[in-house]
Amino acid sequence: MFDTLREIFTRPAPFGVYTAPELWADEHTSEKMLEYHLNPEIDLASRKHVFIERSSAWIAATFGVNTTTSVADFGCGPGLYTTALAERGARVTGIDFSSRSLRYAAERAVEKGLQIRYIQQNYLDLETEDRFDLILLIMCDFCALSPEQRHGLVRKFTTLLNPGGAVLLDAYTLNAFALREETIRCEKNLLHGFWSRQDYYGFLNVFKYEREKVVLDKYTIVEPSRTRAIYNWLQYFSPETLIRELESGGLVVKHLLSDVAGTPFSETSQEMAIIARKP
Repeated sequence: MFDTLREIFTRPAPFGVYTAPELWADEHTSEKMLEYHLNPEIDLASRKHVFIERSSAWIAATFGVNTTTSVADFGCGPGLYTTALAERGARVTGIDFSSRSLRYAAERAVEKGLQIRYIQQNYLDLETEDRFDLILLIMCDFCALSPEQRHGLVRKFTTLLNPGGAVLLDAYTLNAFALREETIRCEKNLLHGFWSRQDYYGFLNVFKYEREKVVLDKYTIVEPSRTRAIYNWLQYFSPETLIRELESGGLVVKHLLSDVAGTPFSETSQEMAIIARKP
């Protein structure tokens, strides 16, 4: 027991453990995540649906989406953006971990008579001969990746874009980092049964790394038959550091915004969005 508790409360090196595939592949948690995606009133797996509608309209107008536009949505979930852009005529590809979310997305496309290509894969591993006019990475997914993963992904974007093509992504700012605090929680069935259908005890350790501007939400789930840990890393950026990462991978940053619905950037924003293009 002592060794188990010591492991639970040990602060790991930033981005030292990567467990994202386990979260999305688990039968129970993937079901719960889909419920969050489809709840129109909450900002969790996806943003509120009224925001997504406004965001999709802004994206279509800003990037001139039409029947000749090829779009890739990295981390597409149940296809909320892919559906909206396909309805505006775009040729859309969605990539995601979750087979459950992609089944929902594919079924919705059939219902609406839309031709959308879905790929079940870790988008970090995506290899394709297809090239795109627009790549989306939305809901601050970029923040969940290690520096090495981010560098590789930006290089991949540069390869996959047509000349003049654009990337739209969002990220958490240092204002949001300042609001995070280290904390410890232990509850029976932590997060109202999110982690398992059977009873469990859940530990949440929030570790804050001041120098790196990183926060870890570490969940340790103790069930009768197993103990597992899920590491949710988040990198926080200044505009300068985010721009530097994108431009070091071969992109040229054109616009800085507060969100992916076109809100002008504010120094007080807790999120920011970037439009970057391939030269």
